[in-house]
Amino acid sequence: MAEVVEFRVPAGSARTLLVWGLEPGPGLERSLFSAFSKFGPLYSVRAHRNAAVAGPGYYAIIKFYSAGDASRAQHTCNGKRLFQKSPLKVCVCARQKGFQQQVLGLNSNKCQELANHYLGFNGWSSRIITLQNVSGFDGENEEMGKTLQKQSVKYLCAVEVTLPNHGVRTRGVALGEADIENSEDPLEFVTATRRVQKLAVGKALSSAFQKILLVVL
Repeated sequence: MAEVVEFRVPAGSARTLLVWGLEPGPGLERSLFSAFSKFGPLYSVRAHRNAAVAGPGYYAIIKFYSAGDASRAQHTCNGKRLFQKSPLKVCVCARQKGFQQQVLGLNSNKCQELANHYLGFNGWSSRIITLQNVSGFDGENEEMGKTLQKQSVKYLCAVEVTLPNHGVRTRGVALGEADIENSEDPLEFVTATRRVQKLAVGKALSSAFQKILLVVL
């Protein structure tokens, strides 16, 4: 059955697994990631200590991008020992009625990981269309003809993402901004500029990816 996967933070109970009966030990989250990522790309793996009333041990919340991957992982791993001596209990998280979760876009690193998994390393490309310094265009750093001591650096970026095998092109635009505490320090200015440029490019890339829907068969 086909499923739509978006370049957004996974939302909904069908993509989230609850794993309990975990034994304490070093590298627990790493072991969970290794075991469950075999079923598909993971957004996050978080292990937590049980509440005092539940006794010793840990539980984990695992988020998949695909509900189908989460379902396969649940059916395969429930009741299995996997990487520990005692069997694990795995279930799909119960739906929370009346609770609407805000859907957020993935950051650029997560977008690239997801694109590499489904499209392959050569299945997509990106290019920067423009990266322009727009600092001071709104005159916010001037007051009564004097330059304020605290300034900000702003860069506007536009990025294009191409899926050559599918004839798809999308564009994203974003603004990166950071304050400069000491505008007379050239090193601080250069550091802030590089940071803002990187931020603007990453946000624009994320914006472009969010316009793409992947249909997974």
